[in-house]
Amino acid sequence: MIVHKIKRLLTKLGAGFINKIWRLGAGGRLLWLTLISSGESFRRFRLTIREVYFTGVLSLIIILVSAFFVGMVLALQGYNTLQKYGSSEAIGVLVSLALVRELGPVVTALLFAGRAGTAITAEIGLMKATEQLSAMEMMAVSPIARVIAPRFWAGVIAMPILAALFSMVGILGGYLVAVPLIGVDAGAFWSQMQANVDWQYDILNGVLKSLVFGVACTMIALFEGYDAPPTAEGVSRATTRTVVSSSLAVLGLDFILTSFMIAV
Repeated sequence: MIVHKIKRLLTKLGAGFINKIWRLGAGGRLLWLTLISSGESFRRFRLTIREVYFTGVLSLIIILVSAFFVGMVLALQGYNTLQKYGSSEAIGVLVSLALVRELGPVVTALLFAGRAGTAITAEIGLMKATEQLSAMEMMAVSPIARVIAPRFWAGVIAMPILAALFSMVGILGGYLVAVPLIGVDAGAFWSQMQANVDWQYDILNGVLKSLVFGVACTMIALFEGYDAPPTAEGVSRATTRTVVSSSLAVLGLDFILTSFMIAV
């Protein structure tokens, strides 16, 4: 009896592992097909611009509000810590580096996955359930070129812009707490930030992270929607997997990218 239970457990684990590997390969294949079918997205760039509006512009409110409060909390917590060591004037450096290097790209990607990623998955899953994708294929229109590719490039374009806006608004929130509320000198806040934030090491690395997160989050959302079973339950589960997989991918990629950037 125990042997049979162990056998069933190992069989279940093996089947789950094989399924994950298959899905990873299917996702890589979809990414490759998206890249080679992206010509229409650039020839008819209005398709991509329209998706930039739906994925990026409509996500601005939650991004900006979250950034403002994250910057304010960073300033409060950082001031309490730096004050113990007599370095309260360096609060601008702490806020800016934390936002530009880590919190800006990471929190933006998590919010993007929760708002835009789920919308993309649900939309494509619904198109599959109502056989709109099959109708495109019958009319000799490639769903990947017409539906997948514009949304992919829209996410890649929108993510770095949203991350940059997140960092800027977060710094503004930190400034409003540190200078008018706490009483830190405004000149020291800005001058130390400008002197210690490096363009290549800090800002460009943050942009690179946001680009990688944009590719990962958008591709996961597209694959989950394209692979979802054409039922209401299938679409809802795909939407849930989008949030979970995107969040784990962002955190894992952040660790890997940070390790390489520090090593270099």
